[in-house]
Parts: sequence; C-alpha cells; structure tokens
Amino acid sequence: MIDFDKKVNRSGTGAVKWDWYKDRDILPMWVADMDFTSPPAVIEALKQRAEHGVFGYTWHTRELVDVIIERLHRLYQWQVQPEWIVWLSGLVSGLNVTCRAIGEHGDSVVTTIPVYPPFLSAPQNQDRTLATFMMAKNNGDWQFDLDAFEKAISPTSCLFILCNPHNPLGRIFTRNELLNVAEVCEKHDLIICSDEIHCDLLLDRDKSHIPTATLAPEIAERTITLMAPSKTFNIAGLGLSFAIISNEGLRKKFERAKQGIVPYPNLFGYTAALAAYKEGHVWLQQVLDYLRENARIVYERINGLSGLFTTPVEATYLAWIDARHLPIENAHKFFENAGVGLSDGREFNGPGYLRLNFGCPRRMLADALDRMSDAIQRLESA
Repeated sequence: MIDFDKKVNRSGTGAVKWDWYKDRDILPMWVADMDFTSPPAVIEALKQRAEHGVFGYTWHTRELVDVIIERLHRLYQWQVQPEWIVWLSGLVSGLNVTCRAIGEHGDSVVTTIPVYPPFLSAPQNQDRTLATFMMAKNNGDWQFDLDAFEKAISPTSCLFILCNPHNPLGRIFTRNELLNVAEVCEKHDLIICSDEIHCDLLLDRDKSHIPTATLAPEIAERTITLMAPSKTFNIAGLGLSFAIISNEGLRKKFERAKQGIVPYPNLFGYTAALAAYKEGHVWLQQVLDYLRENARIVYERINGLSGLFTTPVEATYLAWIDARHLPIENAHKFFENAGVGLSDGREFNGPGYLRLNFGCPRRMLADALDRMSDAIQRLESA
C-alpha cells in the first residue's frame, strides 16, 4: 500500500504550487497537481533512464504507442490507429494548436463557462474570438444549457472546446449529454476539441468516462481528443500529452499548426508515460480510493460552513465552491488571508466561486478546512 498520508516536502524544488506562497503561512490548494509521489514504477523507470547517461533527441517508441492503443481499446472499446496519435509537450499547447489549426483570423471559438482558464485564453492567443455560454444548474447538478450554446454560435463559429471530465465542475458527462452537444456541433459544422485529461480520475464508481470520439463515426470525424498521463499519475512537470485525430485532413491541419513551434515531449516524459501506463494501475486504484475519501470530507465540511456550497465531485481532485453568499467582496483574498490559497473563480469566468485542490495528504486538507472554518466563524462573530 502506498502511504498517501506521508508529507512530501516540495519546498526548494521550484514547485509552482508551493513557491507561489513561499515564506508565507498559506496552504497551497490551488494549481492542479497532487502532493503525492508518482507511482514507484515511474520513479524506477526514470532512475534507469537517467543512469543510461545519454539524453539526446528522442522519439516515442512503438511500445508506448501500442500500450496507449491497447489501453484505449480495453477501457473504451476505441480502435485507435497509430497514425492518429500526435505528440505534444502539454495539453495547453494542444488547446492553442487546435485554435491555430481551425478556422481563420477572427473566427469564433465557443466554450462553456466556468472552465479551465486556458480554454478562455487559447482562442485569443491565436487571433480567434471567444464566445462562451454558462453551464446551467439543474437539481443541484451542472449541465449543458443547449439553448445558450446555440445562441453563442455565430456564422463565424468554427470550433467548440469541451472539457470532459469537467474542470472545475467535476462532472462526468453522460452519453446523452455528449450526444446532445455533438448534435449541436454537427448542426453548425463545428469541430470539437475534447479535453479528456482527467478521464482516469473517476471518483464516482457508478459513472464511466465516454470519449467524445467514440460516440459515432461521424462525430469522430470532427473531433480532436486531447489526453495525457500527467494528471492521472502526477507527472505534469515531465511535459507529455497527445492528440488523437482520426480525420486525416484535420490531423494534417493540426500537425501544420504545431510545426516548428511545439516541441516533441522530452525523453523523460516518454519514459514516465510508458511506465505509468504499463505498471501504474495498482497505484492509480489506491490514489482513487484516497481521493474519494478526501472528496467526501470536502463535500461534508464545505456544505457545513455558513455561506459556502459545493456539489459532489464525480471526477478530478478539484472541488468547485460557491462563495457568493459570504458577506465579503473577495472570497479568494479572504481565505488567503486566513492561510488557505485557493484558485480564484474569476480566472475560470466564475466570479464568486473558488476551486479547491484536495489531491493532498489528509492532514493538510483537514488543516485547510479548519482554517476556512475558523475564518468564517471570526467573520460571523465580528
């Protein structure tokens, strides 16, 4: 059994998550990486690769391709061909390449809000315009507002960027939900970019991830799927992701858009990905069990605090917290002053909300929640 309660000191390692609050008594619960060591098989594989001692230009191996193809077939009955895989150095670059590849200068890219911030910046980075529509609350669940989706589409709209599982809402979308979204995209001839980077981090045992491209052949033909082992196995710093694009014409546009700009993954990224996908299953099952308990604690504690509300997290290790009913102007700053560094909902186009990363040892999570509780009690007694 892996000891996920063990505290790993990340200070002095250049960790973005921790150095943001360097020399301040603020618990970092913001950026989406976990405070757990990666699977032992990954660590051992990296050691062996380092001991080889030669770190020249490196391609992916056929073994890695075969492992990914076998995995996608086993999990989703998805028959992916080797040539469909396009390697990337990170998912954010994949979003930007997609926006660069699809449409022309000034064309519209549509996405939901709230959403992972690079969804909002990538279109504008690539001289596209951004159109958004708000996810709707229905019986406590976040769901697509299809009417709002259609209203957001204009004659220049060329691309819809989907996040599934959703960051920050934690939703695993059902087959019917995805089919409804795909139907709108087909009706308006939109390419779909489906970010599925959290697809292995499923906390709700009754729900399954459905890759958008597996819905139907005609949907696959208009879909760019982005995946990576980075979130699943906590190896984001090694910079490896990939796109899966079955449509040859679409794939060529994507590859042209990345040419000379996006580097191939580095050799340690390839090494870690192969070890993770081949030998990380037991570690993954154990970390999922740990995250499920952390998610339960977050849900119960947050909903027990005056002025805060959250919904159950179906996937990811990220909780989306409604703080709009607190009698304060800036919830992010309020809790930061109380010693808890959360993600500000404004960055996701969700003002008044906060995102909490519970991918950490339980004692750290308890400490953060205690600090939040104490801050609210002081607020109420003031």
